[in-house]
Amino acid sequence: MTGAPGRPLSAELSEQLLAVSVDILADEGWGRLNSDRIAARARAGKAGIYRRWPTMAALARAAVSRFELVVLPDDGGSVREDVLGLLNARWTQPLSREERAVASLVGAARHDEELHAGLDEALVQPLAAAVEKICARADERGEPVRHERALLLTSVLEAFWWQRYRMAEPFTADQVEVVVDEVLMPLVRPLDERVPA
Repeated sequence: MTGAPGRPLSAELSEQLLAVSVDILADEGWGRLNSDRIAARARAGKAGIYRRWPTMAALARAAVSRFELVVLPDDGGSVREDVLGLLNARWTQPLSREERAVASLVGAARHDEELHAGLDEALVQPLAAAVEKICARADERGEPVRHERALLLTSVLEAFWWQRYRMAEPFTADQVEVVVDEVLMPLVRPLDERVPA
């Protein structure tokens, strides 16, 4: 959080401004996020917003970078079960308020470095860390995943994750299993362990 010299910034007001911003992003979208709307909803002055965040993109980044969009599952005993646990925790549920807020930023983030960094902190980095942990577990069990395969798995998972934010309905558990078994697991299995077509 940034701020100009002077009176200390109120943490309570900062939280209120962030919460209002998330509500606007989730319910109305990035195009409706502006200081007038935030100030009116939070019953705060616009100066208080800009003392904390110089731009709406900086405010949006501060809001979404705190989200927990990726939940690492308990050790399921195999890469497959761990990946299923990772996906079922989110993909079979309707989009949460936080996920709707993130979804509203995806298009704009292509052209705004601040928003891009916020999405990277909210989803890309935690997802990469989760895959790294799942692969470390596999290594400890004696079923290592090659580094380049782990990177590929992360990239494909990320693509599916962004696509999920555009879907009207969540995946079913059966659909998640199909994605895991037919798309993701072939990426991590050694060539000699894959089933011939």
